[in-house]
Amino acid sequence: MGPLLTVEHLAVSFTTEEGAFRVVDDVSFSVLPGQTLGLVGESGCGKSVTALSLLGLLPRPAGRVVAGRALFQGQDLLALSAERRYHIRGNKIAMIFQEPMTALNPVHTVGRQLMEVYRLHRPELGKAAQKRAALAMLQQVGLPEAEARLKSYPHQLSGGMRQRVMIAMALACEPDLLICDEPTTALDVTIQAQILHLIKALQEKTGMAVIFITHDLGVVAQVCDQVLVMYAGRSAEQAGVYDIFERPLHPYTRGLLAAIPRLSHPNKAILPTIKGQVPSIEEQVSGCRFVNRCPHATAKCVTQPRAELDGKNHSVWCHHWREWGQ
Repeated sequence: MGPLLTVEHLAVSFTTEEGAFRVVDDVSFSVLPGQTLGLVGESGCGKSVTALSLLGLLPRPAGRVVAGRALFQGQDLLALSAERRYHIRGNKIAMIFQEPMTALNPVHTVGRQLMEVYRLHRPELGKAAQKRAALAMLQQVGLPEAEARLKSYPHQLSGGMRQRVMIAMALACEPDLLICDEPTTALDVTIQAQILHLIKALQEKTGMAVIFITHDLGVVAQVCDQVLVMYAGRSAEQAGVYDIFERPLHPYTRGLLAAIPRLSHPNKAILPTIKGQVPSIEEQVSGCRFVNRCPHATAKCVTQPRAELDGKNHSVWCHHWREWGQ
């Protein structure tokens, strides 16, 4: 079975008053049907921009795709017309956004917003059928008192309820690919666990592929099959989830894992940190973008490392990975 989505050498540029800068540069990955790919990295590393570029949702005119392909079911998403991409977005590919309060329209009821998905993508359904389908979706995602919630406004729901509404809207048309942009960031731990379990259960039921964007490696370990670690707009390491945790090869990945609290740590122990700051988009680093924070950096690191394979499915963008890769 071939990949559902294959992204090749994606590059995205943003224009500011100082000029045009690449915020995503030469990023490649693929997702198989039914598979969950985690995009991991610090805030500002390009995870969300990568997802938005696939759906044609980059802020215009500042943001634009300047290179690459994104093959989805044989079509290059980046080369499609706006009208064709409109029919795919929300229908074949859906997205759950990070903050549901800003993603939902505050002046329309939950029922109206959910029914709009069917009105746009399932026009053959009448109004009564749209309402029944909307109610069924709210029940499927476990929203309590679903029928009453159809008449509720977003501000009348808790954060967990709003996120369930967003999931219902995203899954209404049974997409082949679901993109989750940090859907549990603003939720407490209990609700986060419920949302993750819900997404996983719905994935197993429908067979859809999932791209899960997060900076939480605990979430990655729980839900992902493959992981792409990103840093400052570029790929750092890509492998299966077990390989990433058991044998990380990139210094950045190793730093992220070292910073995870563990039960074996003494009480009030100071966690290891990655020294330095992520370069701003105005800093056009020609070589490895992690060079100013890497404890293993040498003169060789001023040149951009190429992807190197360790085994069949473990890629790393580092000049010195062999020093600790065995």
